Amino acid sequence: MIEIYHKNTERQVTISIYLAHLNPVTKAHVEIINELKNENQVRVLPVIFMKNGKELNSRSFPFSYELRKKMLKAVFGDSITVEPNYVFYAPFVKYMPPMLSPYSWKIKEQILDGIKGDYFTYTGDKAEGFVLKLYGLNPKVGKRKETSASSVKQKMFDSAMGKDTDWENYVEPKIVQIIRESWDVVKRFASVDDLTYRILGMKFPSTGFW
Repeated sequence: MIEIYHKNTERQVTISIYLAHLNPVTKAHVEIINELKNENQVRVLPVIFMKNGKELNSRSFPFSYELRKKMLKAVFGDSITVEPNYVFYAPFVKYMPPMLSPYSWKIKEQILDGIKGDYFTYTGDKAEGFVLKLYGLNPKVGKRKETSASSVKQKMFDSAMGKDTDWENYVEPKIVQIIRESWDVVKRFASVDDLTYRILGMKFPSTGFW
């Protein structure tokens, strides 16, 4: 997970851009956003993977951008903005290697679209922090929250397979309702293989990578 902070020295307003998978939006994500909201304007960019004009979803990325946006808005309303700027287009290998690929610099341009002036980035992942540093985004590496979205997602999949789990304890009630309304999505990916590549702290779907 990555947060980007930008300080507008004229208005003394800080815009915090939070980049994350948010699959699903957990209480840990909500806690991070609330911390950012204390002193900043928050702009959330859920990562999106596209192939042939359609969003790719998989076991690692089951919920669509629109569903994740709905989750965020259910909790935060108009107190944050949610934008589809953090998009990778297949084949994803074209973004490799970082720094050398011109497509990787396009991602930076998308992330910082409309942001001017000083900024720095925050991430709970050392590998992501290294990549952010390569791109001159002045990262600060913080401590990850104890509960990961991956563990919550696994609990949801186990529940969809008939096991008794406590996944709802890690998700805000309004988001639990949205997930329950979209339970067919969870059931669809519960029993499939997780075909994912992890490169420098970033997960990519194997479908569309090459």
